[in-house]
Amino acid sequence: MNPPDNHWLTRPATIRRLWIIGYVTLAATVALQWFVPIHGYFGVDGWFGFGALFGFFSCVLMVFGAKLLGALLKRPDTYYDV
Repeated sequence: MNPPDNHWLTRPATIRRLWIIGYVTLAATVALQWFVPIHGYFGVDGWFGFGALFGFFSCVLMVFGAKLLGALLKRPDTYYDV
């Protein structure tokens, strides 16, 4: 019988801490816009939090695009059967 995997990255307390660190880091990068002046080249890229919103919506668009591409390129389960 194999012993249970007790790696530090699989412990629930560590996972929770990593999520909290990630949230705090993301919030801090957006909050830094209050102290660092942003000079946008276009009208919208100077808005507060534009980079975070643009990154989030770009990621959502890529996920939906990948799902659509996967549906278009999918082969049937019996494709390689002889």
